[in-house]
Order: sequence, then C-alpha cells, then structure tokens
Amino acid sequence: MARVRTLLRRRAGVLAAVTAALALAVPAAGHPAAASGLPRGHDVSSHQKHVGWQAARNNGARFVYVKATEATSYRNPYFAEQYDGSRAAGLVRGAYHFALPDSSSGTAQARYFVRHGGDWRADGWTLPPALDVEYNPYSKKRKCYGLTKKQMVRWIRSFSDEVRNETGRRPVIYTTTQWWKLCTGNSGAFSSSNPLWIAGHGTSGPGPLPGDWQYWTFWQHATDGALPGDQDLFNGSAGRLRTFARG
Repeated sequence: MARVRTLLRRRAGVLAAVTAALALAVPAAGHPAAASGLPRGHDVSSHQKHVGWQAARNNGARFVYVKATEATSYRNPYFAEQYDGSRAAGLVRGAYHFALPDSSSGTAQARYFVRHGGDWRADGWTLPPALDVEYNPYSKKRKCYGLTKKQMVRWIRSFSDEVRNETGRRPVIYTTTQWWKLCTGNSGAFSSSNPLWIAGHGTSGPGPLPGDWQYWTFWQHATDGALPGDQDLFNGSAGRLRTFARG
C-alpha cells in the first residue's frame, strides 16, 4: 500500500504541476467591477462561526477557503461545520493554514495542517491546500517573525514540500506584495510551482505582484462585502476552477 500511495502521489504531483501552470497562465483581470465575470468566492475562519452557506451560494459564491489551523496548536472549532456545509451547498472549497514561522518548523506545521483538515482529494470540489503567510498579528516589531529572508524562504519551502509529500499538491500561497518583499527579499523561488493568492484591497486591481509571479490565481480584494468573510475572485472560468480543484 505504501508503494501504491507513493506512486499515486507522484502522479498527482505531475498533474498538479501542469494544472498550476495552466492556472498561472490566465491573464490577470482588472478591478472587481471589471472582473465581474470571474467566479466569486470568499474565505472564512472562526470569526464567521455559523455561515449561511445556501444564502452565500444564492448570493453568488462559487468557492471558499476555510481556515483549518494555525501553528501546531490551534484548530478552527467551526472548521468541520464550515468545510462540510460549504460543500453541501455546492461550493468548491479548500482549507488554509495560518503560518507562525517563529513557533515551529514548516514541516511540523504542514503535518499538523494536513492531519486537521488540510488534505486534498482529486474530486473537482476540493481546492489545493493553502498557506497564509503574512505580517505577524501578534508582534508589530517582529513582522517577519524574527527570521532572515533566507530563513523565511527555507521555512516556506519546507512547508510546501511537506504538503506536496502528504497530498500530492503544492499549496497555494496567500500573501501581500509588501510582506513578501520585506520578509523573503521578493523571492521568485515559488512562482513556477505554487499558485498565488494575492491580498490587495482596492478598486484598481491587486497592484504589482510579488516575486516572479506573472499572474494571480486568487485575489482577495476586500475584507467585507456581499459574502461572509473576505471577498475573493478566481482568475479563470467556472470550468477552470473545477479543473484547478481536480488537479
């Protein structure tokens, strides 16, 4: 069985690389009004608690990312309800992990994430796992969690490698351009392998992208709006979204 799982993961890894390349090759859209034809989605955490999923679906939601874990000690107490409820309402959904690179290794946090909801299945309804790596919410002085730029790149790489080993998919990376420049030195090490989920809250588009990413796959364009939680767009058609989920 172990050999079979290894072969399946390798095959999934090849397919994921092709899918990621296709997703990254979608021309970037403009601001939300101009991109109104793109699939709309949102991301939620324990702050949203009991989400009315059918209402969100009726209001235009087609996908959602649900926070599963943080570091190696926190699990979203509403995760199962939110994750299963969104799927039951007909949304393509995925799970994300909030990184705390100063608390434990990328490998340890990836394993914790996968064990507690960050898995992936090639069913066309499960988005690849996502890594939320951004400013330290617990210390304004330690914006980069006390890591050097090279250390941060190694931390993200170890997380990405372990998620791929566990699930067959490279994680989507959620970040901001400013943080990525400050804390990774604007590294281009992930642009060819990890889809970008860019946070840029404005009406004129996400702005310059970090690293060597030429296109965004997801864009978080607002922290509130018609859907519960943060507001997102997928950079492709509804069919491409399902293909991206299928891997």
